[in-house]
Amino acid sequence: MIGQLGRDIQAVRQRDPAARSNLEILLCYSGLHAIIAHRINHQLWRWGLRLLARWLSQVAKFFTGIEIHPGATIGEGFFIDHGMGTVIGETSEIGDNVTLFQGVTLGGTGKERGKRHPTLADDVTVGAAAQILGSITIGKGSVVGAGAVVLDDIPEYCTVVGRKAYVVRRGGERVYDFRHDRAMRAEDPAIQHLMERIEHLEQQLATLRAQCRAIADEPSAESVALPDPD
Repeated sequence: MIGQLGRDIQAVRQRDPAARSNLEILLCYSGLHAIIAHRINHQLWRWGLRLLARWLSQVAKFFTGIEIHPGATIGEGFFIDHGMGTVIGETSEIGDNVTLFQGVTLGGTGKERGKRHPTLADDVTVGAAAQILGSITIGKGSVVGAGAVVLDDIPEYCTVVGRKAYVVRRGGERVYDFRHDRAMRAEDPAIQHLMERIEHLEQQLATLRAQCRAIADEPSAESVALPDPD
């Protein structure tokens, strides 16, 4: 336990430039407090003291704002930066050197039983407010962008963004040229032009449909009554 605590503190020193000393980390980092509480609660859970483990996890949530189910399996060097609103479900599995930012959810997708929460491999980073849902796997070294919603497995060393998240980088190579600062917005002139074009095409389509209905309603030559030659 002491060795794990030292590695968790070292993870904060390595990944948070605001950390000035081990004492500051130990006293002031709610993410570390939540992890320490989870290490204890997880051991109680493994010993079969599950009600006690659950109750203590709720106490830890009250003080830290971070909810970690005592059944979750978490590796070494785990770092929760800020952490408020973070939720980690019972069957979640987290590898070594994983970083989560505030508001992350490792949750389920319904009332299924068994393995129903995500697995995060080693060296994964998950941005603020990202939602990773279901029994899926985030591959080693991958990065989940802030606010992303991930519902499918992600391969190793990928960067994913969006709702639902999609791969923009694979194995260090960019496969889609996405930039947050270049994302189009409703007031963008290009978007406005597209909306106007769509409206114009819809009007033309409505006119063509009306003309087709009018033609279909006209009596055909065969149906016109001819005068009796007698």
